[in-house]
Amino acid sequence: MIELTEAQSQQLNAPEPVAIDPATGETYVLVRQEVYERIRTLVLDETPSMQDVARLVEANLREDDAHDPWLESYQKYLEKP
Repeated sequence: MIELTEAQSQQLNAPEPVAIDPATGETYVLVRQEVYERIRTLVLDETPSMQDVARLVEANLREDDAHDPWLESYQKYLEKP
């Protein structure tokens, strides 16, 4: 963990405080930990959407049907008399 100097601490009052790495020239935007945690949960949310789930179920059922030797016998129950 890095401990900020007084001057660095004052810079955190800027709307978008930035830090520049003098070795690489990379610029970093500094955010409070609570903000970082909120952003992190949004970015890392790996919960599949309902559309993703529906596509997976449909693909699985299609694959199941393709390998079902009895499928034709089931189809007769869908026909109306």
